[in-house]
Amino acid sequence: MNLYIGREASKLWKRFCAEISTEISLLIDNWKYLLGGLIFQYIHGVAARGVHYIHRPGPILQDVGFFLLPELGQDKAYLSETLFTFIFLSFVAWSFHPFILKSKKIYTVLLWCRVLAFLVGCQILRILTFYSTQLPGPNYHCREGSRLATLPPPDNAYEVLFMNFRGVLYGCGDLIFSSHMIFTLVFVRSYQKYGTQRFMKQLAWLLAVTQSLLIIASRKHYTVDVVVAWYTVNLVVFFVDKKLPELPDRTNGTALLPLSSKERDTKTRDESHKLLNGNSVDPTDRV
Repeated sequence: MNLYIGREASKLWKRFCAEISTEISLLIDNWKYLLGGLIFQYIHGVAARGVHYIHRPGPILQDVGFFLLPELGQDKAYLSETLFTFIFLSFVAWSFHPFILKSKKIYTVLLWCRVLAFLVGCQILRILTFYSTQLPGPNYHCREGSRLATLPPPDNAYEVLFMNFRGVLYGCGDLIFSSHMIFTLVFVRSYQKYGTQRFMKQLAWLLAVTQSLLIIASRKHYTVDVVVAWYTVNLVVFFVDKKLPELPDRTNGTALLPLSSKERDTKTRDESHKLLNGNSVDPTDRV
């Protein structure tokens, strides 16, 4: 028994080290895209913080979702955040499965380059939208009478640019469209394409619908914020996905890593040299 455990642990360690080496090579070629996507997450957070300064509380707007779904109340408002956290952590954990599991379909670095591209596209539209028109926030801390509903003018740029955790949780004014649904739908769409378990794909869509209902029931967003997110995110993912190079499929175990720009240039020169010398290019050499 101990021999078997030791042998399997050794295999797992070798697999992990091999995956680390592969992902590092991909990271060297794609770090700019990852860094750009992460920086934009900060920019999106600053933009959401900024709109809070111009938010003005007022009567809650008439909303069909508020009419159909009973209000959860402040004591149960955590339910939507709990589900979102579960979806977020589940996707992150799945994206790193190639480091451990033998069967794998994706490269983690390339997947996150794609995911961040989807997020940035959606967040640019979101920033433009919630700065165009500020609606009175339906959340409890954004209503009339709450001291968190409005922010005094900042004393300096530091207050705006360097956000705190409380400011992220208790923001107001960044309504159309829901940021939670952007992340949820991008993750679900990504797993729908690159995941392998049919049941998990169906469960993911069910969780996305449940998340939508909980957001409305907890009064964190109006129904329009969620509805706009559903069609906007899906359209952005569809069109951006068409523009990006497809990820190599690893399921058959023979997929090659994407060539770096230097390797691609060298390969192109070699093929051109063969053609100029009258030699045909081997089709198997083409990527």
